[in-house]
Amino acid sequence: MPIIINLDVMLAKRKMSLTELSDKVGLTIVNLSILKTGKAKGVRFDTLEAICRVLDCKPGDILDID
Repeated sequence: MPIIINLDVMLAKRKMSLTELSDKVGLTIVNLSILKTGKAKGVRFDTLEAICRVLDCKPGDILDID
């Protein structure tokens, strides 16, 4: 069962670019892009919390399972 990353969906809903999210979260665009494309092997809870805080969402809005 692969994990699905819906970061691009949340960015679109919030009308926010990856660059803007990068600035607000304090992560590089490269690292966020790796997460967005599903190529990340894992994500730290503090990173997930920061993304959710900026996007005003819950982890389940970003992560899903097929």
